[in-house]
Amino acid sequence: MANARSLASARDRVERICDAATDARTLRLDVLTEIRRAIDVDAYAWLLTDPETSVGTAPLADVPCLPELPSLIRLKYLTALNRWSSMSRPVALLTEAAAGDLSRSLLWRELLYRFDVGDVASSVFRDRYGCWGFLDLWRIGGEFDRAEAAFLGDLAAPLTTAIRRVQALTLIPVRRIRPRGPAVLLLSPGLEVRAQTSQTADYLSALVPAAGDAAPVPAAAYNVAAQLLANEAGIDMNPPSARVHLSGGSWLTLRAARIGGPDADLAVSIEEIAPDERATLFARAHGLSPREQVLLLALATGGDTRELAGELVLSEHTVQDHLQSIFGKTGLRSRQALLAHAFGA
Repeated sequence: MANARSLASARDRVERICDAATDARTLRLDVLTEIRRAIDVDAYAWLLTDPETSVGTAPLADVPCLPELPSLIRLKYLTALNRWSSMSRPVALLTEAAAGDLSRSLLWRELLYRFDVGDVASSVFRDRYGCWGFLDLWRIGGEFDRAEAAFLGDLAAPLTTAIRRVQALTLIPVRRIRPRGPAVLLLSPGLEVRAQTSQTADYLSALVPAAGDAAPVPAAAYNVAAQLLANEAGIDMNPPSARVHLSGGSWLTLRAARIGGPDADLAVSIEEIAPDERATLFARAHGLSPREQVLLLALATGGDTRELAGELVLSEHTVQDHLQSIFGKTGLRSRQALLAHAFGA
């Protein structure tokens, strides 16, 4: 059990990391280092999520069952207990939620028990603009205590703000990806890879580069496919889709669909993000209000202030006020720059 002073010091260091962060991967790695200095953690899985669908995108994990990754992801999405998309608090402990009976968790009774996992501390990073990620910390052969849970809870707000801010930094102007043809990954109901189009490997290699000559692991595809399984099981009805950062200012959209009946394979499509999907992500990442988001989408039509006012049934003065607020939140100073960042062109 960590003492209060060491937890407070770790919290301060994490807040400084959050303030200085410029990319999501470094942010998570640095924060994990501080968490593991403060409390005992034997394994972890930290995913960013699409803020609208809550579906996982960019995984960062160190778990003893990596060879069973498809099963781990499938079971995680099919487990209702402490599911990040329905947690009412920023942090939840498996032992508390299960009232001491860990077998109430599908993930635990079908996988984690084999690794002597005694508790899982789950954190969700959510604000009024969406769900930005979730973190599971595993403890082998022991439990997390309330002081440790409170420590993790204190980190939720600054981490949520930091994750949203670094995601916003990726939404910069980018040249359109040259069409590569259809990219589709075919998965079994157990999420084993059945087949893929020739272009799929290129996308997957860019999303999660593999070490050496190993084949890329389609973790983002597993996540959207697992969300489809969660839909079908009635666990969570958010769409089985996710917008995923590729590199620079490039983003992709992944979607899953069943091919045929309930036991048929699952197809995951991978394509360049549509401009309006990118713009709504941009709006959430920069904390735009619903009215500001409507104005942002309307700007794409190219109308002047008078035309926008008529289209949105607002006064010209109100349009200008909303526009100035958008400039203030995004740090941009012209409509041209705003459109280039929001829509990617």
